[in-house]
Amino acid sequence: MAKRYILALDQGTTSSRAMVVDESGAVISIAQHPFKQIFPKPGWVEHSPTEIWSSQSGVASEALAKADLTDRAIAAIGITNQRETTIVWDRETGEPVYNAIVWQDRRTAEFCDRLRAEAGSAIQQKTGLIPDAYFSGSKVNWILANVDGAWAKAEAGKLAFGTVDSWLIWKLTNGARHVTDATNASRTMLFNIHTMAWDEELLKLLGVPHSMLPEVVASSGVCGTTSGLLQGVPIAGIAGDQQAALFGQMCTSAGMAKCTYGTGAFMLLNTGTKPVASKNRLLTTVAWKIGDTVEYALEGSMLMAGAVVQWLRDELQMIRTSAEVEQLAATVTSSNGVVLVPAFAGLGAPHWDPYARGSLLGLTRGTSRAHIARAALEGIALQATDVLEAMQADSGLPLAQLRVDGGAAANNMLMQIQSDVLGIEVVRPKNAEATVFGAAYLAGLAVGYWPDKDTIARQWQMDRVFKPAMEARDRDKVRATWRRALERAGDWAREEEKQA
Repeated sequence: MAKRYILALDQGTTSSRAMVVDESGAVISIAQHPFKQIFPKPGWVEHSPTEIWSSQSGVASEALAKADLTDRAIAAIGITNQRETTIVWDRETGEPVYNAIVWQDRRTAEFCDRLRAEAGSAIQQKTGLIPDAYFSGSKVNWILANVDGAWAKAEAGKLAFGTVDSWLIWKLTNGARHVTDATNASRTMLFNIHTMAWDEELLKLLGVPHSMLPEVVASSGVCGTTSGLLQGVPIAGIAGDQQAALFGQMCTSAGMAKCTYGTGAFMLLNTGTKPVASKNRLLTTVAWKIGDTVEYALEGSMLMAGAVVQWLRDELQMIRTSAEVEQLAATVTSSNGVVLVPAFAGLGAPHWDPYARGSLLGLTRGTSRAHIARAALEGIALQATDVLEAMQADSGLPLAQLRVDGGAAANNMLMQIQSDVLGIEVVRPKNAEATVFGAAYLAGLAVGYWPDKDTIARQWQMDRVFKPAMEARDRDKVRATWRRALERAGDWAREEEKQA
């Protein structure tokens, strides 16, 4: 019998990727293409749904061609996607009624402020989310209110809403399937994570007709069959990018956590089969649904991670390439009291202070570029430490290690600092493509390509373990200094607001 493979599609915020994986977990081929970012107004971010599809279908074909494979060699397709990004299209024509409104878009911020004031606690109790423009529900509301004829068509059942996974599956099945998985549904602000169903009260609150919504399916399970680009291939795995990374890192037991360091950073902690309500301003989200079993996670997002290094490179021009920051920071043994709070776009979890501003504190005449570079890495790591502390306080789960991935995880000094300030092991896998592997694994499980999670876990290989080398007394001192610096960053903005 001819060998078969898994095709994983990774539709991200700035590019579309496709990867062919074999039974041993080896990457056979990979293709990636960027697509256009659209900024109609300050704070608005859009994508062309047509280009999302053309770029994703293009890289799928390219990955198969590179591997010299046909669709008959593909056992299943797994999909992972940028979460919260919202697409509304006409069911009859298949054409989008508006551009995709991206998760970063802030046009519905005032609407969400009102929601938070009027029904914030009820929304959080049902969805695990703090009402924010980040999530999909308010974006659907905006499209219906601002696109001519959209509301009438929606009421007549002629419009479909979906996150990017839904749009891709609609296109892959030639309109036969309108579905999403539980992880993506849990990011819409329309889905009750306790009943695992669309919530009628939330739909009414946000003005979204039920007829627009996709069927919610398992993250691992056959939910459709391709027709067009590929023929007869089961679509068997779906997960939002951060949940896919959690699964790709094999954080499949309660108390296991991962952090993805990209432009920002996202940390998720598996809390098992019961959702944990956060008292520390974290999000409660669905980690995945496999069969009838739903697992949950606590999530915290940090707005600036790799972007801090980009700032040193592009604005301060302290380094020529991002990789140079590690070499520069390694020329000193400490930041010499310098603290960089990277609140360039406010502070994310668990502080959620949109008015905080970036701060560089503790400068002396002896401060050098190297001290600032090291303080930048420490600032990234200390943000993550705040999130993990909040997770442990909410969950009561002890944590023995943190698994890491993403571009900035290649920085050995950053990972060592992360271990030092956390006081636990930081573990980096050999394959950094955790997100796309998560989609592949979920699809492969559904069709028996891999028999169980234990088989997949045996493929997960460690690249390096970073063990804490800092004394507890020194760790406490660093974290106390960080807390004082956070207060200063918030105070600066508040003083500016008073003067204005």
